[in-house]
Amino acid sequence: MITLAEKTSAPMLWRRLRSPAAWSETADLFAILTVVSLPWSTSLTAIFNVLFLLCLVPFLDWKAFLRSLTRPICAAPIALVLLALVGTLWSDAAWGARLYAVNPTVKLLVLPVLLYHFERSPRGRWIFIAFLVSCALLSVMSWLVAFYPNLTLRHDQLERGIFVKNYIDQSQEFTLCAVALAYPIVLLLREKRHWLAGLLTALALSFFVNMAFVVVSRTALVTIPIMFGVFALLHLRSRSIALISVALVAGAAVAWQASPQLRKTADTFVSDYTRYKEKGEPTSMGLRLEFWRKSLGFFAEAPIKGHGTGSTRGLFEQVATPSGQYLASAEVIGNPHNQTLNVAVQWGVIGIVVLYAIWILHLLLFRGDGLAYWIGLLVVVQNIFTSLFNSHLFDFHEGWMYVIGVGVAGGMVIRAQGKAAKVGQAGS
Repeated sequence: MITLAEKTSAPMLWRRLRSPAAWSETADLFAILTVVSLPWSTSLTAIFNVLFLLCLVPFLDWKAFLRSLTRPICAAPIALVLLALVGTLWSDAAWGARLYAVNPTVKLLVLPVLLYHFERSPRGRWIFIAFLVSCALLSVMSWLVAFYPNLTLRHDQLERGIFVKNYIDQSQEFTLCAVALAYPIVLLLREKRHWLAGLLTALALSFFVNMAFVVVSRTALVTIPIMFGVFALLHLRSRSIALISVALVAGAAVAWQASPQLRKTADTFVSDYTRYKEKGEPTSMGLRLEFWRKSLGFFAEAPIKGHGTGSTRGLFEQVATPSGQYLASAEVIGNPHNQTLNVAVQWGVIGIVVLYAIWILHLLLFRGDGLAYWIGLLVVVQNIFTSLFNSHLFDFHEGWMYVIGVGVAGGMVIRAQGKAAKVGQAGS
């Protein structure tokens, strides 16, 4: 038996420092801390992610890692980063703006690393559990802030029920967690493990109740039905789909009647559009329509390779309508709030092809049945549809949700496929 003194002795510590398994465990710990901190802090997320990467360096099998980069699921994200770098060569923007525009793509380089690591690590599921627990705690904090606004850390910009960050990021997290729980809930019910299924159902409902009565983004209102639709088509029978659809419609009707906040959020769709069309006011929807209209014009001017990395703000400055009033047409921005247009303006059709290759290849990766398949598929579907209204692959919070979700789930899927292949070979 190894005593405590022997465990903490210098030779024992040195042996652990030389152990690949110890470094792998430490990397997993920092990966867990990264997802735990993601809903709360951008700084901590960045720090823990750097520490995760550093822990992989000492015993990384470079030949195997470099081989893994040739897989299309890894090559496509790398290609977008390289395109952003090369795109700086034909941009008319200042070099500071060009390099600043490259930065949102750099996180995609971590995705192949996560795929490689969690293909080998057995602790991928802990990443998802850690994120779920962190979001559940944030939901509790959101309720507290809703009743006691002074608890918020966002004193510069008060938003109801927001402790940190903003309501868009929070809605993205809560939506992903709530819909992701549908798969284990159905499995548990089929296994007649009703108590645990009930606990997870209550947790999922708590996220929806928060979004109904505290705060929710309009993007989440649009994407939640789509995400549930994907789940129903993949995992439910026709009769179950009908029953659950009725229950969801009834629940939505009750929430609509009981929640003034939900009605107010939905009503802004119409009011924002009307005020923009009639008066040119810079409403949230009006600004998006203005950004999209102008971005399509920029794309038409340079459809093949775009205007170059970091060119978007300068293009908006050139076409801004001078006015004594603050109108939507006078707004200048470096992000058109649509992922496809964001890419198209800077890198044209070439960029669009690379972007859609990333999404399609990652969708194809998650064809199968299992928790990792479901979570990975859900992360990609959510990012695709929310990117209709925002540049969520390039945004810090949603971009990291995509990179971590696809990287961890993808690694787990590849690991499971490798095991299945070995069993098949042994059986034959």
